[in-house]
Amino acid sequence: MLSLMDLEAIYQRGFELRCEGRYAEAKAEFSRVLSQDPGHANARWQMGLIEGFEGDFDGSIATLQAIVKQHPNHQNARYDLAMTMMMLGMMDEALAEFNEVLRQNPTHEKALQQVAYFR
Repeated sequence: MLSLMDLEAIYQRGFELRCEGRYAEAKAEFSRVLSQDPGHANARWQMGLIEGFEGDFDGSIATLQAIVKQHPNHQNARYDLAMTMMMLGMMDEALAEFNEVLRQNPTHEKALQQVAYFR
């Protein structure tokens, strides 16, 4: 079993790989984290983002919705869920998610910017 520090280092390496667009390598790192800690919300969130980046929008939405259901205050997952929904034309659902982000954090800059498009 890996230590919490080891898991976070693996997560961070996966995050950096995802940011570089090296999705297969990033998924491998996040899978390592999830194999040790299946409830690691941030690793699951990153996997959901990668699903969307790779074109699996249904999978991305399902993953992000599952995270938000289990972790209602995970603002990053909720924001990215809203962005994915907006991109797919699910405007009412997206607005509801942006509004929930703003209910939790009224100064969330990116959510404030996105909600302005709905006015």
